[in-house]
Amino acid sequence: MRTRTRTRTRTRTGIAARLAAAAQAVDTPGIVIAVSHRGHRTVHCGGSAPPPAVPRDQQRYEIGSASKTFTGLLLAELVGTGRLLYDDVAAHHLAPGRTPDTAPRNPATLRHLITHTAGLPALPADFYPQAVRRWSTDPYGGYPAERVVAAYLRTRPRHRPGTRWHYSNFGASVLGHTLAAATATPWEELITHHVLAPLGLTDTRLHPEGTPGAGADGPCADGPCAGGADTGGPAPGRPGADATGHRPNGVTPVPGLVMGGFQPAGAVRATPSDLLTYLEAHLDPSGTPLETALHAVRRPVLRRGLGYRHTHTLTWFQHPSPQGPLYFHAGATTGQQAFLGFRPATHTAVVAVATRRIRLRDTFIATAYALLSEESG
Repeated sequence: MRTRTRTRTRTRTGIAARLAAAAQAVDTPGIVIAVSHRGHRTVHCGGSAPPPAVPRDQQRYEIGSASKTFTGLLLAELVGTGRLLYDDVAAHHLAPGRTPDTAPRNPATLRHLITHTAGLPALPADFYPQAVRRWSTDPYGGYPAERVVAAYLRTRPRHRPGTRWHYSNFGASVLGHTLAAATATPWEELITHHVLAPLGLTDTRLHPEGTPGAGADGPCADGPCAGGADTGGPAPGRPGADATGHRPNGVTPVPGLVMGGFQPAGAVRATPSDLLTYLEAHLDPSGTPLETALHAVRRPVLRRGLGYRHTHTLTWFQHPSPQGPLYFHAGATTGQQAFLGFRPATHTAVVAVATRRIRLRDTFIATAYALLSEESG
């Protein structure tokens, strides 16, 4: 597939050349790779499709599972301000006042849920029958939050919480609903006022354009989720500001993903600029409104795998490197892919987004990871 590229260079040409080469290596209708290095940003836009009406670097992209870093940061903020404890049992907040005979079956804590050690499957057992007929377009939209909570309260852990790691969209979603129950505040309102607004993420959304919650009925009504001013990009909420994803063939478009009750695990969609702003706060938390929480999510909390070589923080995968640890998280939806990563020692952050569903032997994640790991100080 032939690739057309466009580069917006605001810093060193060496970085721009590396971004252009990285984009050329990925077969996708649209791609944006953005790097922040010591406060200077370089953005490269490319892809095989003709340039869209709204420039690629001004569109919002689905980041899928990388949304869990937002939910984990929210947890760290609520713990840091004394509203919750990491060792709170989730079920005690979701089903308060139960008698011993009707007590929920899972003793997992908030820490277990965010670190994928709660003993839960990837998704509830009854999720698949309702999702299979629309797996490639809308698997989550028909499974609301109440159903996620009900499924959790009747689920027995597969193993004792805290003893094994198993990646779970179910667990991350339950965490979000637990935070909402514990604070008597909807998850969208919590994430908006405790994460998006303090970090100035003015073009980050929790719903695709044109769906309930994206307009007058949602927390983003009449302006940016974070309530900030227009920063010169497309007007918040303007139709067409969301990037269009595609199936693995890179040709067939898919609708924007509605996450239903799994919002805390994968609902965030944002511009590359907002995502860089988010990562830059992680690079240097000092003086930010979320300073304590941002430091908290960089601390290792779990090691797993052969020789315990895989390290996790509260929200990020962490790998060692000669120039300090790398922190990263990837995500994929029905039609898009994303990679977020940062390395404090080199003051570097990388955002990569693409408008094609991941497929076998895809180079996207490896390419983005290489940019983060190879960038010198």
